[in-house]
Amino acid sequence: MGRGKIEIKRIENTTNRQVTFCKRRNGLLKKAYELSVLCDAEVALVVFSSRGRLYEYATSSVKASIERYKKACSDTTNNGFASEANAQNELLFAEIEYMQKREMELQNDNVYLRNKVAENERVQQQMDMLPSTATTTEYEVMPSYDSRNLLQVNIMQPNQHYTHQQRTALQLGRMRYDESMKILLQM
Repeated sequence: MGRGKIEIKRIENTTNRQVTFCKRRNGLLKKAYELSVLCDAEVALVVFSSRGRLYEYATSSVKASIERYKKACSDTTNNGFASEANAQNELLFAEIEYMQKREMELQNDNVYLRNKVAENERVQQQMDMLPSTATTTEYEVMPSYDSRNLLQVNIMQPNQHYTHQQRTALQLGRMRYDESMKILLQM
């Protein structure tokens, strides 16, 4: 014959409540004992009645079990905090390493650009030392080149007439210092 299910709510009758408490407390203490014996587990059980009486069961001692519990809880929170701090430290070290590499790259780029500027200044000074008539006439008298005078013929297409030709020439001349610096800085 099976037991009937009961509704889990506060028992209003004080006598019935006290009887139920004693029976269930004894059953709970028995289960704690069985668990400790069968599974070789350290068990500690602390129960306070509604009147404030203390009932306890422990395989070793309740105080030792409570101290072990406190230590386990503090280790768990400390380990979580320590692992989080370690992860943050690793991220910071990785960022520092990246910044140091980036600083070295920027310093190398800076040295390269300074060398380019110095080289351009030397070239400019050399060009300024040349006789002015030779440099200006040499660059200004270069023949003009019109790329539109060349016809691109596709032999796969029918005969086409190329009548649209404009006469705009590309003049090559002396490059100014400011323009050469702009080109270098864009590199």
